[in-house]
Amino acid sequence: MQPEYFQIKDFKFQSGSVLPDLIMEYMSFGKKKIDREGNLINGIIYLHGWSGNYSSIRRIKDIVGPGKPIDTEKYYIICPTALGSPGSSSPSTSGLGYSFPEYTVRDMVDAVYTFINQCFNVKHLKGIIGTSMGGFQTLQWAVTYPDYMDFIIPITTNSDISGLNFALFNLMNEIIRNDPEYKDGKYSLNPVSATENISMLLYPFGFSLQYYKNNSNEEILESLNEMKIEGSQMDANDVIWRNKAIISYNVTSGLKKIKARTLIIGINQDQYFPPDTDVIPLSKEIKGSKLYLYNSVWGHLGSSEIIKAKKVIKEFLNEIR
Repeated sequence: MQPEYFQIKDFKFQSGSVLPDLIMEYMSFGKKKIDREGNLINGIIYLHGWSGNYSSIRRIKDIVGPGKPIDTEKYYIICPTALGSPGSSSPSTSGLGYSFPEYTVRDMVDAVYTFINQCFNVKHLKGIIGTSMGGFQTLQWAVTYPDYMDFIIPITTNSDISGLNFALFNLMNEIIRNDPEYKDGKYSLNPVSATENISMLLYPFGFSLQYYKNNSNEEILESLNEMKIEGSQMDANDVIWRNKAIISYNVTSGLKKIKARTLIIGINQDQYFPPDTDVIPLSKEIKGSKLYLYNSVWGHLGSSEIIKAKKVIKEFLNEIR
């Protein structure tokens, strides 16, 4: 399915900066239900992770479709590419480069909020599902607009950035800034060596420790090279702007505002958001939330095995209906 594009005029950031034309890339599918006023009333938003876009819905494809927990005969699914990620407006795709306004996770949420209101006439969502960085946005949504959705399902995520994640995002930005080709963001040619290195830096943490043990040294080197190739396709300013937004993210003090029914899903082998330090404490902070943990040798990337949570998600949604 090919993406579509929607233009938001004069989008105002939390900083006060205004972007005259903000482009939102998205994909949508399912069965629309419209009320008498022309409002979409059965919408569900799926929000992707750090390196994803609208197509990242494929990570949870096992629970989305006719007769599945996220039943496309009952729900209309909207999958936007986040503000700052290529496809939607970002430093690289806007042509503004280092002049692109710095943004926050709240800005990412507000961009989608404006988009779905203007494009689909959404006054209330059935729910929001988000993985990793998409989980940040999911929690930000529920804190900022607590009456706007019936449920949220944040997957492999937390309410702030700290510890390993804080170190990694700062280190990634330092690697880019210290590359002589970066030129304070005013480069004409993307500093590819830096974006290759930061992509490889993430590789040792994406999967479980057992995953790396199960692979030979040759296989690990091959995977590192694949990450290097992936990194060569990233834009340095896109990375830094996105990382700045994530580093400043913290909705912990606002979790008490959440009214939506909440199902938190974590993975026992996740190195980025370990259950003991991140996911379990998060569930204790959200009143009435449900928690489900499962095992995956894929670690943080084990959201692609979300079928392991299929029964729990189905029961959760049935209770809401």
